Amino acid sequence: MNCNGTHYRAVVIGASAGGLAAVEKVLGKLKKTFCLPILLVQHISPHSQSYLATHFDGKSALTVKEAEDKEPIKRGHFYIAPPNYHFLVEYDGCVALSIDPPVNYSRPSIDVLFESAADYFGKELIGIVLTGGNSDGALGLKKIKEYGGLTLVQSIESSDAPAMPAAAIETACVDHILPLEEMGEFLNEICEC
Repeated sequence: MNCNGTHYRAVVIGASAGGLAAVEKVLGKLKKTFCLPILLVQHISPHSQSYLATHFDGKSALTVKEAEDKEPIKRGHFYIAPPNYHFLVEYDGCVALSIDPPVNYSRPSIDVLFESAADYFGKELIGIVLTGGNSDGALGLKKIKEYGGLTLVQSIESSDAPAMPAAAIETACVDHILPLEEMGEFLNEICEC
């Protein structure tokens, strides 16, 4: 959880088009000792069945689950936003689910997760924007950066859909732009639990 004296408590990830394969690659590189909670918004059809937790289960040592309203965020867990709900971190460090209107045409919205997580975790948060076809996540990543958190973006060249990484890079003055293949190893290096 330490990097040059910085103590991290959580990772938030936003992904859209091409995101299932991208997130899978990141998870697959994490060490068994990786213990930070990871919170994911993957854009998905609002009418979709809740299959993401099943899809990602077994792809990492983390406990994979769909986020449930009011549950505490625990170390070593990978929380996934359910279809058609915004996924937030509340002031007490618990999960909140919301049916507020879509943001950036999306519910769940990456910006909603990132901004609420920045409010709670502040400089102890790592924000990651992966492949996607719109600008969701750019403003949320900017807020994480402004609060002193660490910001990572998948390189445009390694993205199936480069619009979302490009928007984040343009908006957020990110700390690191990494090829997808290096993202998991980078997290291992900076998050010693």
